[in-house]
Amino acid sequence: MANVVELKVGLHCDECIKKILKAIKKIPDIETYDIDTQLNKVTVTGNVSSEEVTRVIHKIGKTATAWEAEGDEITSK
Repeated sequence: MANVVELKVGLHCDECIKKILKAIKKIPDIETYDIDTQLNKVTVTGNVSSEEVTRVIHKIGKTATAWEAEGDEITSK
């Protein structure tokens, strides 16, 4: 079953977006990905964990935090 990982990421310019896309595409077992520049939101689906996606984004020097939509609670272990 595919996991959906939603993260809040600072998307300041086209270069930031390109770096994030390049990094995300290298993650094994992803099915889809989406970047919403209006909300600064990155969504990745597939056989991935939020920790894995966060680690990849941190590796390129960007900050990523769990996306917490209204009514949703995200817990970290």
